Parts: sequence; C-alpha cells; structure tokens
Amino acid sequence: MSFRVCALPMEPFAALFELSDRELRERRALLRVADRKPGFPCRVSLVDAEVGETVLLVNYEHQDAATPFRSSHAIYVRAGAVQVHCAVGEVPPLLRTRLISLRGFDTEGMLVGADAIEGTRIEEAIERLFEDERIAYLHLHYAKPGCYAARVERA
Repeated sequence: MSFRVCALPMEPFAALFELSDRELRERRALLRVADRKPGFPCRVSLVDAEVGETVLLVNYEHQDAATPFRSSHAIYVRAGAVQVHCAVGEVPPLLRTRLISLRGFDTEGMLVGADAIEGTRIEEAIERLFEDERIAYLHLHYAKPGCYAARVERA
C-alpha cells in the first residue's frame, strides 16, 4: 500500500507570529519558547523545535467534517517553518519517537477504524488500516497528549 504523510501548510499560521499577545489570545493562540527537545513538535516541518526556538501554540481544527467527529486540538508551529513534503512511503523521524494514535475516516468524515502503535511500527498500522477500502484518509495523533500530528493519504 502506498501512502503519503502530509504536513500542514505554513500560510494559515505565518501572520499569527506578528500579532500581539492580546490578539493571539483572541484567536486561542500564544507564543512559547521551546525549553526542551523533544517536546514541541511542529506540524508544518514535522520536526521538533530546537531549544530556544519560538513556537506558536494554537487551536487547530484538523477534522472539519460536518459529522460528530469534527475535531480540533492544540498544535505547535515553529516560527519560519517550511512545509515538508514527504516522499511516498516516507515517515518523518518525529513520528517514530512517540506512541501514535491512527484514526481512519471515510469520505464523509466518519470514523471507520482506529489503532495505536509505537511510532517505530507506524507503517504496519497505516497499511493495515488502508486495507479497509472505506478509509479515505488517516489522521495521526500523538497518543499521550491526544493532539493532531499529521494526515496520511493514499498515494
């Protein structure tokens, strides 16, 4: 099974780095400085922020389907991040270092299947879920905090 891990584009977040603290709070966001690594996984570059890097912490609606599974959660975005474009079958190292929850959705945004697995074994879970033809895409989440990590599409 061919798949592609998809990072978020930077465009929706870039202007937020220029806002005041008050303006950020109005958008359910704030700026932080990474004080450990790992700990601040960027959803645009799919790498952990380096200690001392500025990151945006923002509530992001990653599942915008008009279903009961509509969902948002906090994510980090590194200042100046460049969107990574993973090759078919490539899994960024960031995803290999954490317990990952995988959620499979159909074209209507309904949950069809799910799994949780150590990131070192993520390909097998992706392939197993995509064996179900009803699953159109997967969302990966960092299982412990529950926050959205990336989208996986069939390739």
